[in-house]
Amino acid sequence: MSSSLSVYLLDVAATRALVGSGDQQLLDVVRSEFGDDLARDDEWFASEIEDGAPTAYEALRAVVHGGPFGEGEDKEHAFQYGYAYKRLCSLTGSFLDNSCFTPHRGDWLSVVDEGLNALGITAVSVEEFGYGGLPAPLPSTYMPGCGEWRHEQCLRALEQFEATKAAGTEPPPLEPEVVEAVMQVLQWLRHAASRPGFGVIGFKS
Repeated sequence: MSSSLSVYLLDVAATRALVGSGDQQLLDVVRSEFGDDLARDDEWFASEIEDGAPTAYEALRAVVHGGPFGEGEDKEHAFQYGYAYKRLCSLTGSFLDNSCFTPHRGDWLSVVDEGLNALGITAVSVEEFGYGGLPAPLPSTYMPGCGEWRHEQCLRALEQFEATKAAGTEPPPLEPEVVEAVMQVLQWLRHAASRPGFGVIGFKS
């Protein structure tokens, strides 16, 4: 079974602040402008909604208002809140090229991390996008996985890369597809570094 990685460039702090913000205007805009998207998601998760999961809009409303998120057996529907947070990121951020990561199989993210490490980059991890967790108070969920790179992490990662280049150390040989993925990650980092306060939020599904 293959997985996908969706990555967004945005102001991480401002995005996290949307959770529990009570921004009804934002909800109204989403409902009026993206109603078809919400309906498609409801169709995709129709059986889960029949079993008690919130609809796409209900989940989004709970995220923006900071709850309620359900207790007990309802926790099995926590995935809807993860996808609602992803929707907020997609609406407020810029989608970054993920062609090297969607689709992917197996331990591909950790393989790319090894490629980053070979170039001296340890400040960020693409594998973290699979297990970093959603911002509080959103309930934890296995799917989608979520992680974030703060602006400072992105700057540090680029500094590490430049230091490796300056040292003239020959990195171990990497497979071409790993090199391509690492170059894509460096593009993400440069985009984030060019905008104060901006970072990267990624979702694995």
